[in-house]
Amino acid sequence: MAFCEDNPAMHDAETPPQPAPEAPSKQARNPLHGLTLENIVTQLADFYGWDDLGTRIPIRCFTHDPSINSSLKFLRKTPWAREKVESLYLFMLRDQKRQRL
Repeated sequence: MAFCEDNPAMHDAETPPQPAPEAPSKQARNPLHGLTLENIVTQLADFYGWDDLGTRIPIRCFTHDPSINSSLKFLRKTPWAREKVESLYLFMLRDQKRQRL
């Protein structure tokens, strides 16, 4: 402990630095924030069914032997397809909101 006693910085009576106040989240209004791709695909498959999902977004992982895992593998590697899935998910949310009103 001699190091601490000899170190003048250890004797400062300054208060420890306070954490910066939290800034408002940049994603506060983004309905996709915090959702996993798996969650999105699962909700779409439950809402539309695989057949309708394959009709709305005609990609092989939705039309030929569809599954969550095969869809996730493809969508993680294919940005344009992921954008279509995210767009359809947002459309589904708006549609569900309209139906409740």
